Amino acid sequence: MHAPITGTNGIVNAETIFRFSQEGDVVRASYAGGRVQFGELIGRVKGDALEFRYCQIDSDGNLDGGVSQCSLETRSDGALRIIVRFHREARGERGINIIEDVPAAWQE
Repeated sequence: MHAPITGTNGIVNAETIFRFSQEGDVVRASYAGGRVQFGELIGRVKGDALEFRYCQIDSDGNLDGGVSQCSLETRSDGALRIIVRFHREARGERGINIIEDVPAAWQE
């Protein structure tokens, strides 16, 4: 998955690739790319909502973390879309990122 639409104050961008896994209601992901050197998140899914905490290191070496409240949608083509409302606690910033399945052309 990647984030084709991001908040102007966000660190993740379209070059950031997320690798999600789920066991029961627990969701985990690692992510990297673009301005993110490395990131991890862990959370819980309930129906069409997801709540998680994240920690990441950006390309400048800054360590950030925060919490996100998300809504889950299925696009018309059947792909998953996650609308992320994040709060970067260390900087007091808020924003919205949209994470979607990576286009099939990227997977070849």
